Amino acid sequence: MQTHTSPTAPTSPSSGATGTTATETSSGERLLSTSVLVIGTGGAGLRASIELAERGIQVLAVGKRRAHDAHTTLAAGGINAALGTMDPEDSWEQHAADTLRESYFLADPAIVEVVARGAARGIEDLDRWGMPFAREEDGRISQRFFGAHKYRRTAYAGDYTGLEIQRTLMRRAAELRVPIVDTIYITRILASDGRVFGAYGFDIVDGVPVVIHADAVILAAGGHNRIWRQTSSRRDENTGDSFRLAALAGGKIRDAELVQFHPSGLLEPAEAAGTLVSEAARGEGGILRNALGERFMERYDPERMELSTRDRVALANYTEIAEGRGTEKGGVYLDVSHLPREVIMSKLPRVYRTLIDLQMLDITEQAVEVAPTAHYSMGGVWVRPEDHGTGVDGLYAIGEASSGLHGANRLGGNSLIELLVYGRITGTDAAEYVSGLTQIHRDPAAVSEARDEMRGLLEGEGTESPRRLQRALRDLMTEHAGVVRSEEGLTAGLEKLDALQDRVSRLTAHPDIAGFDDLAHAFDLYGSMLAARATLECARERRETRGCHNRSDFPEQSEEMRGNMIWTPENGVSFERIADAPDSFRDLANESMDDSPKGKLVE
Repeated sequence: MQTHTSPTAPTSPSSGATGTTATETSSGERLLSTSVLVIGTGGAGLRASIELAERGIQVLAVGKRRAHDAHTTLAAGGINAALGTMDPEDSWEQHAADTLRESYFLADPAIVEVVARGAARGIEDLDRWGMPFAREEDGRISQRFFGAHKYRRTAYAGDYTGLEIQRTLMRRAAELRVPIVDTIYITRILASDGRVFGAYGFDIVDGVPVVIHADAVILAAGGHNRIWRQTSSRRDENTGDSFRLAALAGGKIRDAELVQFHPSGLLEPAEAAGTLVSEAARGEGGILRNALGERFMERYDPERMELSTRDRVALANYTEIAEGRGTEKGGVYLDVSHLPREVIMSKLPRVYRTLIDLQMLDITEQAVEVAPTAHYSMGGVWVRPEDHGTGVDGLYAIGEASSGLHGANRLGGNSLIELLVYGRITGTDAAEYVSGLTQIHRDPAAVSEARDEMRGLLEGEGTESPRRLQRALRDLMTEHAGVVRSEEGLTAGLEKLDALQDRVSRLTAHPDIAGFDDLAHAFDLYGSMLAARATLECARERRETRGCHNRSDFPEQSEEMRGNMIWTPENGVSFERIADAPDSFRDLANESMDDSPKGKLVE
């Protein structure tokens, strides 16, 4: 059998400390073996893999899409660290305070502290590996304001920071000869008696089932915002894989209901619905108008107008549309045509090109129709602050797959630094964990269960198509768990989900000459269904309005709800109070913040 590898992977299946061994079993499965398996080849997965390789630990990184095209590449704005290159008075404590405040005090203070303290080292790692940061004339790394930051602490590389981070990490991984196989879809994490021993999946190209023996698994497979109809994620990414993989292995989900909606996603073409119009468009002077021509942000935030925070602008856009003042296509107008053409071409080149490519619309002359779009999973797999362990021995979760840093509203620029900080920490802990193992039990029953699940899709007599059911689920979530929720709507959504689950039980997959994408779509749907149930049930239990979570029947924030919704498939939702922040940044977080947008980019 052929092993499909990315250009950065070694050509042989075994390459020193970082290599893997590959054989075939009598049942026709491909068997891979490594010390640590990393699921996901975006920024989080690569950073963890690099740390393991540098420590001489055998590691294998796998993903279901090309590593050079990971979701990390779409992050444009920047990456946070209190370097003090522009504002020397900045500190990790102030960074932590800004993060906690912006989370509406739902972030785990311990996780916030770890990220804020470790941020500078994350930037230093990237710098050492050749990251082309924007710099001042004297060589200092440039830092700029993002919304809700007290000081300038966001480092950047033009408007393609995520892309350059991914490139930098890919180069470093190649230098270390980290094996990357980016055509493997993981369907189950294999666990026995509360300890992981590998994973099961298949090769998307040839369909060969893959058994991976691993002493530890790091889950870095993204979030779940693709389960809404309008989303900034591309097809087949962020479908809820991480939720399902962790939950079925014995992990827990935290705050599934806390999803950040970006104010300005495109409405068409259909295949690109939800694609972002960068908030730089508003930052440079773009104006929002409804179908009546009214500049409606005067009603919602007359001081900051279009430069208000992401959650407020998204709610304003949603309200205008819901109350009948939206466009015929269900959006509002974002207009930059009043700006000088040279400003648009120099400050908004990617927005200009995107609209030309997708709609043949010239933003120097015409307004663009936009609507709120699901953008970022602030909830995710429950993890410990010290190492991002999941409570299942040997299983870790990092990046957007994890939870605890962002609470009810993500501080702009924090998602990229989280990848660097916890990628390093988790890689370090996983290395120590596998080095200390004296034996590991591999349970054939767990492998058989994963094998039978896949065979059932390929050989069963089901009649339902995964693509059709995916669309039905996205319509359901958009209608019942969008920007504004209610008890009645969420309950109705759960009833529809039960009916949809009956159809999912009749699911089938039909491989074709182009590969096994249909099988991948089926497992995407499985992940999405679990993530949708967690989201709806947690959203119904959070009876308050806080940050991104808007309840029309509970419009006020409740101190009693200052905590996390914890969800498992077996037990549903439970509530956990959040610990108080330490003295080092608690008072800073409670200080009043200058909300003026002057001199700052929006989030």
